[in-house]
Amino acid sequence: MSDNKNSPTFTSSAMVLHRVLTAFIAFAASSSALAEQSVDDFINSNVQPLTDVLSAVVFFSVGVFGVQVPLVVAWLVLAAVFFTLYFNFLNVRGFAHAIRLVRGDFADKKAPGEVTHFQALATAVSGTVGIGNIGGVAVAISVGGPGATFWMILAGFLGMSTKFVECTLGTMYRRDNPDGSVSGGPMYYLERGFVDRNMPRLGKFVGSFYALGIVIGCLGIGNMFQSNQAFQQFVNVTGGADGSWFADRGWLFGILMGGLVGVVIIGGIQSIARVTSKVVPFMAVFYCVSAITIIAMNFEALPFAFNAIISGAFSPEGMSGGAIGVMVVGFQRAVFSNEAGIGSAAIAHSAVQTHEPITEGYVSLLEPFIDTVVICTMTALVIITTFYYEPAFNAGLDGIQMTSAAFERNISWSPYLIAVAGMLFAFSTMIAWAYYGLKGWTYLVGEGYWGSVAFKFLFCVFVALGCSIQLGAVLDFSDAMVFLICVPNIIGLYLLAPVVRRELRLYNERLSG
Repeated sequence: MSDNKNSPTFTSSAMVLHRVLTAFIAFAASSSALAEQSVDDFINSNVQPLTDVLSAVVFFSVGVFGVQVPLVVAWLVLAAVFFTLYFNFLNVRGFAHAIRLVRGDFADKKAPGEVTHFQALATAVSGTVGIGNIGGVAVAISVGGPGATFWMILAGFLGMSTKFVECTLGTMYRRDNPDGSVSGGPMYYLERGFVDRNMPRLGKFVGSFYALGIVIGCLGIGNMFQSNQAFQQFVNVTGGADGSWFADRGWLFGILMGGLVGVVIIGGIQSIARVTSKVVPFMAVFYCVSAITIIAMNFEALPFAFNAIISGAFSPEGMSGGAIGVMVVGFQRAVFSNEAGIGSAAIAHSAVQTHEPITEGYVSLLEPFIDTVVICTMTALVIITTFYYEPAFNAGLDGIQMTSAAFERNISWSPYLIAVAGMLFAFSTMIAWAYYGLKGWTYLVGEGYWGSVAFKFLFCVFVALGCSIQLGAVLDFSDAMVFLICVPNIIGLYLLAPVVRRELRLYNERLSG
């Protein structure tokens, strides 16, 4: 559109009248349709066709040895394998150094940035540790059997390398704002990667495309889905759909949760980091201690569980596609959980206080380890050891209900623990994704104060909506968008991997010198 407001585009009264009439007719048609169906049904019916097309493209699968393999999963896993080899298993070699950095051994409070290494890690972990760590693992085991756990752990291990690359780049190419804040993430290093190759327009387009995708994703799977799941858990432990006073008052729960999220995110990354640095360790320890307690009570079933995981990974029975099928299920659960290759975590990590971008790459190694190798594995062991005592305990159950039933077998009141953990996971995910979406938003519209406030308000409104209406088509659309943006992100990581390797070599030389 022309920027000249005196041009015919802006002065033609006939065109303005035409637009007004068109808008009125569209509104009238919408109102008529809305009168015949609920708001969520109306939205779903109109968004679903677009969602179906996008999902068909993003999650397109090809047959491999009789197994349908989603190309997006293969894209992410192959990248993780490449970066693990390219950086000579830094996910193993750099683990101890990552711990030292998080512990604050090399901290410099005068360094540019807004948060400490620990706070950046806590914020990123809060964005990945969510309902999927409780319910998604159960789904993977239901579909792929215990053997899916092995491949899930392996994919988490490989994903550590991808996180290292994207979080190093996010910090390296971040931008310092006039108010002292910083902005970073894939949109910035993607733009720079193409600019350095004399393709500035393509760089700006790819950066903007990523930013738009993260904004849409944050309002769906990073917001509405999380608030909806938190509400469902709250209803379940306060009497259920038939007995809870809140059962038909999702709007009230949504307003309360939206207000709580707003209180945290209004202060920006520093406020978010202060909260996540306290909430994330608590919720991780809380859930892991609960899981370890159940596993300890099922101690005699551990040999059965380990045997089921190993044997199921390589010689599964009753699984379409055999070992390949189980591998795909495990890998898919892992990449959906820890988001390695999506690039979202790089947005949080780029806010760190450091003169050495490579240090945040080291710190990010810990994120898939915590999310997938530790928390997801804990959930898997609780479920698999329960199969030893009651092979059919999961009949008719799926997702978080299956995990809750496994806990409940040992401790009758443990569903309350799962509900608390689920709500904490959902809350922490929302506040982290609010920051991701905000940085995508400011990349597109600028760093203005009121633009940021408007986005934060919109985010809180969507929190409330998530508890009130069921927008399955919208959530599926946002889910597809989040995984679509992994395509340009991984391309950018390949292009810039030599830059990271050179920076790593120089960093090691300075460290040893």
